[in-house]
Amino acid sequence: MKKNNTPLDVAKPLDLDLRPGQSIELLKELHILTREGKLNQDSRRKLKQVLHLFQFIEKILKELSAEDAVKLAEQTGVPQGLTMADHGAGKSYLGFIVYDLFFKALSQGHIYGIETRAELVEASRALAQRLDFKRMVFLNTSVAESSQSEQMPAQIDVVTALHACDTATDDAIAFGLLKKARAMVLVPCCQAEVAAKLRQNKALNLSRTPLAELWRHPLHTREIGSQLTNVLRCLYLESKGYAVTVTELVGWEHSMKNELILARYTGRPKAGAADHLQALLAEFGLTETLASRYP
Repeated sequence: MKKNNTPLDVAKPLDLDLRPGQSIELLKELHILTREGKLNQDSRRKLKQVLHLFQFIEKILKELSAEDAVKLAEQTGVPQGLTMADHGAGKSYLGFIVYDLFFKALSQGHIYGIETRAELVEASRALAQRLDFKRMVFLNTSVAESSQSEQMPAQIDVVTALHACDTATDDAIAFGLLKKARAMVLVPCCQAEVAAKLRQNKALNLSRTPLAELWRHPLHTREIGSQLTNVLRCLYLESKGYAVTVTELVGWEHSMKNELILARYTGRPKAGAADHLQALLAEFGLTETLASRYP
């Protein structure tokens, strides 16, 4: 019987639908695949989320590339290459996958990974060097502070935040607005701030409005707080000139933190969105708490 001499590095794992040229070595380094090239069962869920999110990001990146090509043809400015900032990067699963599947084939463009844990930043820098991913930059800083970093360009095309906890998603939005982001891709996580405020004012609100019954029970407080947080974020983005789409990232069986917010800059702010945002803040007793969050 003829022996299969296919090296492990190019063998296609049975459970993965890999693209031409996709780095098997990267998947091993991220521990998505074992050293033998088999799918790591513990990483299956994470990989499904990241690859599904990449499909949304890829569509946006292609649209932005097409827009830049039109600008170049019209001689309205030579593009300097697409830029993406990934907030709360962690081990930079998302950044590495996006670079491998999209940026690697380009002659220009950068991905910036922002992460507060120094050991993860150093590991990502070392991996990028080993894989020769030269246009990946990793910053050891918070989402809020990253906008002031000298390593960041003045303008960022795409801002991503995958499971950035609690107010870190809001910091990513503020970063995107400051950097004039053309698109934002957000998967919020652990929204505790609003729920805490609702819990604090529960007795007062119960005497003021029957709507407070929606968050009288602790479980409902958490759920309504999370839902309201994301509604406020969407209205805020719309008030700043973004078209917003909300959808599921993957099936609920894979993750309870499953809401995906896609925002694409149109330059046409919605006055009604700003009015509704302020009305909701007042109705839920959040105006004082979140006034600086939604200027």
